[in-house]
Amino acid sequence: MSDNFTATYKAIGKALKKKRKGKGLTQQQLADGAEIDRSKISDMENGKEDFQFSTLLKLCKALGVSVAEIFKN
Repeated sequence: MSDNFTATYKAIGKALKKKRKGKGLTQQQLADGAEIDRSKISDMENGKEDFQFSTLLKLCKALGVSVAEIFKN
């Protein structure tokens, strides 16, 4: 992952984690709903993952939020 975007990935990860916890979901429950690997969610939430936009869309759908809501903060 490029150092130029580290802060952005961390901010997105933090927002995803906040939404997930707000819904009372574990990483595994979210992973099951989004049909992605739990470790990927962990890496994303901790800003360690250079992820594809489609992955973000899957997570947003599973959380019942829009992509715009993730970027509000």
